[in-house]
Amino acid sequence: MARNKEALVLLLDVGPSMHGVLQQVENICSTLVHKKLVYNKSDEIGVVLFGTKETCNELAKELGGYNHVVVARDIKVVDEGTTNALQNLPRGTSPGDFLDAIVVGLDMLIRKFGNMKGKQRMCLITDAQHPLRDPPQGTKKDQVDTIADQMKRHEIKMDCIVFRESGVPHNAVMDENDQLLYHFRERSVTKVVQVDSPTSLLGALRTRNVLPVTVFRGDLEVSSNFKIKVWVYKKTSEEKFPTLKKYSDKAPASDKFASHEVKVDYEYKSVLEPDTVVPPDQRIKGYLYGPQVVPISSAEWEAVKFKPEKGVKLLGFTNRSNISRHYFMKDVFSFVPEPGNTKAIVAVSSLARAMSEMNKVAILRCVWRHGQGNVALGVLTPNISSVKNVTDSFYFNILPFAEDIREFQFRSFSSLPSSSQPTEEQQEAADNLVKMLDLAPPGREEILKPDFTPNPMLERFYKFLDLKSKQPDANVPPLDKCLKRITEPDPDVIDYQAPVIKKIGNAFELKENPKKKKARTQDRLTYTAADDQAKLLEEPSAEKVGIAEILFPAEEKVEIGDHNPVQDFEAMLAQRSSSTWVQKATVEMQKYITALIQDTRDGDNHQKALECLVALRKACIIEQEPKEYNGFLTKLYQKYKTADDAKFFQFLLSKNASLISKEEAPDSDVTEEMVRNFCPKPEPFSQ
Repeated sequence: MARNKEALVLLLDVGPSMHGVLQQVENICSTLVHKKLVYNKSDEIGVVLFGTKETCNELAKELGGYNHVVVARDIKVVDEGTTNALQNLPRGTSPGDFLDAIVVGLDMLIRKFGNMKGKQRMCLITDAQHPLRDPPQGTKKDQVDTIADQMKRHEIKMDCIVFRESGVPHNAVMDENDQLLYHFRERSVTKVVQVDSPTSLLGALRTRNVLPVTVFRGDLEVSSNFKIKVWVYKKTSEEKFPTLKKYSDKAPASDKFASHEVKVDYEYKSVLEPDTVVPPDQRIKGYLYGPQVVPISSAEWEAVKFKPEKGVKLLGFTNRSNISRHYFMKDVFSFVPEPGNTKAIVAVSSLARAMSEMNKVAILRCVWRHGQGNVALGVLTPNISSVKNVTDSFYFNILPFAEDIREFQFRSFSSLPSSSQPTEEQQEAADNLVKMLDLAPPGREEILKPDFTPNPMLERFYKFLDLKSKQPDANVPPLDKCLKRITEPDPDVIDYQAPVIKKIGNAFELKENPKKKKARTQDRLTYTAADDQAKLLEEPSAEKVGIAEILFPAEEKVEIGDHNPVQDFEAMLAQRSSSTWVQKATVEMQKYITALIQDTRDGDNHQKALECLVALRKACIIEQEPKEYNGFLTKLYQKYKTADDAKFFQFLLSKNASLISKEEAPDSDVTEEMVRNFCPKPEPFSQ
């Protein structure tokens, strides 16, 4: 077998006790096949059903026994037939014996591949609720030992997914079956997972196995005399949609070897000579620097690049409480000791346990590879293993630099008047709502665990992709019931807790208060004093309206007029009926300011234009859009600097309404020196 090729045998329990979740079993197995058709077309899959009425397998024919086990599909390369074999699974009539199914699946792999090396795996899905038949010789535990020895010999792994709905009482048979499965885990490379809902079942089976690849192998340098050999892997990484590829249908239908590949070539032409193609050696990149473009060659860019040496260095330790959770960025990495290196294992375990006991974390400087253009600064958190034969390790999270942090300042609730503070009844109603929607209630398993919750968008995409391959004109099907439980609150909980929802609706009186809304925007733009804010908040409210009108208000048409343009602009900012409303308001204000300057006579509109520009400047600082304001002001200056309106810009500078610098807004790319050099003062006339 090829190194990246996998052979998988699905062992599916279709007995009477599994009938309620067979639809979800079909879905999860079909998704696995769909992903293999996209990412691993050479993989092979076999399907074994147990708990069936019939018996059809090679061991039953040759040796007898192994009843109610059917080989629904031999081990073959994945294709449309694999998908069909997993649709409309038969509803069995006999209790399933998972040990017989494991032996049949193991026999299929050994017959197919013998002693060939490669990735071979079995996946068992059952509820393990029924008694197993006694073996001809020895005990059931002895039988598990024999099977596990064969699995280790042929390097075959197994995933066991045990589905039992919450509330099902355990009995002696179930406990015995669980012990046998856990014995598999101890004796061979077997993973056992228990789930209690159809949604968790969808995420329990890894439908796509990603080959673990190290991002770093080398020394964790604690000091110049103390270095630990470690390997670093990615612990989490976002699963994305498969890349869409361009497909050409120009090749003849009779050409079986046509690749249908589309090649894209780019040509660069001069603006002055549109018919002349500019060759690569005559092209150079340019970067905007204020109003000019600065050309930088590739050789210069390489010389400017920071090229740190590969390595991981410990900078120091700090209390765990000093690192806030919201500082974590990007993916999570796992630091493990070098496999087989006893000294590294002991050193990592000692360091991790000491940090855990002292409640400390480490700060690291990481450069994963030679030639890397950036340095990762992050926090190393100890991960103490609770599983036998699994070593201690670390988790690594990248921390932000100063440029990466966004500061959002909000007024404290304590500064609000007592009339705006929640009453005891309102607080109790809010507390009950939070308790009602608790995903980890006391005494119950957590709902929507990340390990068992699939991405509903990906699940739906692969299902639709398979449908489109069979029916090109098919419409997008509705969202599956199990996936709805991920994207929407549980309807059973909502119905059961209707009194709690009604109580919170009665506790909070919904009112519409346009003046109050305008006052909040005025507060944000003009920085009203705390006493004035209290007065604004105590203004009388408008009449009570329906909840639908509050949640889905009609869009209010607001335009910037000549009577009071600044207030009109602030009203537009306050509306926010869509995500682009702030941008729309700033564009309208820019048009209005340009029109004022253009239509001015002897500077009669300069005062009003300046007031509008000051309002626009404050809004761009608050909304973190300094580049929008700086670009507009630069274009305005370039257009009117030679006319009589040049006096306007001197007037503007005297009111400190120039460009927005980095000191005022971190997102700005304008320095204080650039602000001082903007719009130079005219030289005095001398005779």
